[in-house]
Amino acid sequence: KNGIKAMEKELVTCSLQGKEKAALKRSQIFQIPGSKGLETKVIVVLGKAGMGKSILVQKICQDWSNGEFSQFEFVFWFDCKQISLPEKRYSLKDLLLEFFVKPQEGSKEIFEYILQNPAKVLLVFDGFEELCDHENFPRCSASQPEKDLCSVKELLSGLIQKKILNGCTLLLTARPKDKVYQYVSKVDKTIEIVGFSTQQREIYITKYFKGLPYCDNALKLIKECEYLFSHCYSPVMCRFVCFLCETVLEMGDKSLPSTLTTVFLKFVQQKVIPMQTDVTAMQNQESLATLARIAWYLGEKHQSAMKSDDLPSKEVKEFALKYGFFLPFAFPRHSDSGEEEFGSTFSDFVIQNFLGALHLMLAEEIKDKSLTKYLSFPSKKKKPYNWLDLLPRFLAGLLFLQDDPYFCSLSNKDVKQSTRKQKTLLKYIRRLQINELCPERLLELLHCIYETQSNYLLQHVALRLKPDLSFLGIVLTPPDVHVLHSILKRSTKEFSLDLRNSSIDMQGLKDLVGLKNVASFRASLSDTVGLWKSLEQTKDYELLRASTEKFVLDPFKAKTMKDVSDLSDLVEMQEKMINCVQDVSGCSSYEIPAIKIPAIKNLRKLEFALGPVCGLQGFLKLVEILAAFPSLQHLDLDALSENGIGDEGAKSLSEVFPTLTSLETLNLSQNKITDVGAEKLATALPFLSSLKTLSLYNNSICDFGAENLAKVLPAMTSLRVLEVQYNKITGVGAQQLTDSLRKCPHIKNLVMWNPTIPYGVLEHLQQLDSRISV
Repeated sequence: KNGIKAMEKELVTCSLQGKEKAALKRSQIFQIPGSKGLETKVIVVLGKAGMGKSILVQKICQDWSNGEFSQFEFVFWFDCKQISLPEKRYSLKDLLLEFFVKPQEGSKEIFEYILQNPAKVLLVFDGFEELCDHENFPRCSASQPEKDLCSVKELLSGLIQKKILNGCTLLLTARPKDKVYQYVSKVDKTIEIVGFSTQQREIYITKYFKGLPYCDNALKLIKECEYLFSHCYSPVMCRFVCFLCETVLEMGDKSLPSTLTTVFLKFVQQKVIPMQTDVTAMQNQESLATLARIAWYLGEKHQSAMKSDDLPSKEVKEFALKYGFFLPFAFPRHSDSGEEEFGSTFSDFVIQNFLGALHLMLAEEIKDKSLTKYLSFPSKKKKPYNWLDLLPRFLAGLLFLQDDPYFCSLSNKDVKQSTRKQKTLLKYIRRLQINELCPERLLELLHCIYETQSNYLLQHVALRLKPDLSFLGIVLTPPDVHVLHSILKRSTKEFSLDLRNSSIDMQGLKDLVGLKNVASFRASLSDTVGLWKSLEQTKDYELLRASTEKFVLDPFKAKTMKDVSDLSDLVEMQEKMINCVQDVSGCSSYEIPAIKIPAIKNLRKLEFALGPVCGLQGFLKLVEILAAFPSLQHLDLDALSENGIGDEGAKSLSEVFPTLTSLETLNLSQNKITDVGAEKLATALPFLSSLKTLSLYNNSICDFGAENLAKVLPAMTSLRVLEVQYNKITGVGAQQLTDSLRKCPHIKNLVMWNPTIPYGVLEHLQQLDSRISV
């Protein structure tokens, strides 16, 4: 079963600005195009707790030991939990050759070789967030950082600042929420682990139960509990759910717990109860309460490990190790000291979260009213507490488990006290301005409410959601989608959802879009087209038709080549639907999907902002599909980064003008268009029968271009505003435009200030016609 944990998960590289993602093979992790070989390279692997970052790191080390990643002669892997205690100080040599691996002989020579060949060294720091507490990350101030004793933070800071081993490769793993970039000024590559797909979840579960008599029943049982199955996208959660399912089936039960809180309460129960007697039950109860307190107080310090000597008693230590709540480890030893110190770390981050929540429920000093401050949806003034980011969900769930016999045996509290705490939460939720919460806080609230399984609270929240819900740029995991879906389904309102750049999976998109009270939605084009193709293959024409009618595209901004390709795929999808209807003869009418995708027909504003590198290439591809948008009113190519479509782009665009009959605003500013492009545009501009505003600001148009524009102005009867300022037009071109303006009573404003037009000439022309603006 342990081998299953190393199963391949999808890795994606992501640009933090554009959030453009692409699948990545493990062998490509250290490939950084255009990097300077002499400088330290920093690679960051992001992933939520339990996503498999540590497993990935172990697999990289294993691959290296089998001959892969041969560019590295030395690979050092550090678990940051084990080196995070602030009072510990090491030299670089201690850290590398005492803690990680101790050579039998030649330590000095090996260390000198490492210092002289940093490019052959890979340093892995797994769990970087363990080193990022509330304090600022210190700068390395040691005069001889390779030899002086420093804290681990100072050593790592020296590596990042290139003061130590400049030219090595650093691989840091961290959670997405943690402020890695606050401490690391330059990152050469960012990789994110996104967890299991639906198919991978099924493979994991099948392999976990392989050879057991209830293998088929296990997968069926877990999939029937959709909420738990959604959590199986996280490998560590998948393992917990499988363990619990195994226990349930062995006991002959036929159902799984319905929430995470009940899963982990059951998990603790199954770990402890089968091995305890009446004599040890009370002692175990006390040890669990102590362990819960430790989980909470370490969490407050953003830590999950401690020195074993600091544990309050031998009984607690034995309890934690016996039942698998703690794992032991050895601290790095100094080269001048033979003493070995040991530490203990929570076996799992989720367990620490659950025990932290349990502490808040059991501790006498935590008053009822103070419980709500530990939830993650405070007012804007308060900084949210989120290092133990699952704790609020477990806390909310435990508050509503007062009838659970095992939980009651743990708490030793009367029902009245539990009910008081529950009422505190109810009062807090009733006061909360739910429609003012940001998307992240709203999702956290939905998770907490779901864990309570209180029909009153679920209905209360469902009725107070605002109708326009935007999750733009917010990663929506399968559990996020599940709780959102279950609460939206309860509401009587109609909703509009924005799911763009949310990394939502196809099943999640299908579920949300399929809700009858979701009236419209926006999503990434590739996700949407992928969903429609899937629905077409499964012949789910009813949902296909409904989802095409709900989809909203307007306004659309193309910022990458992928955006243009996705838009092209959308148009191709519509053409395929039309051809399907034309070709089909034996199909009954209800099976034929909608002929038109309303979003294409209703697109009114299209912005193009690819920048100078891909601007022309992307625009030529865009021009090929512009005719597919019959309602397009506003085409804007004026981007801060300048698209630079030039004369070739202008020529290509002018050829499709006859099809753009609804176009009212055309902005071609800052695109390096010269007289050649202006001439091509001018000959076709009269075809734009609805055009009201034409902007050619800040191009390279001279008098010849101005002359060609002047010739066609009288024929452009719908035009109201022409902007040609900041070009290279002289007084000659300005005069020609002014003369043409006299024949154009329909034009309201001509903006044509140019540095090449003498001010006196421009002032004179403005006196002749007040519609000229400077």
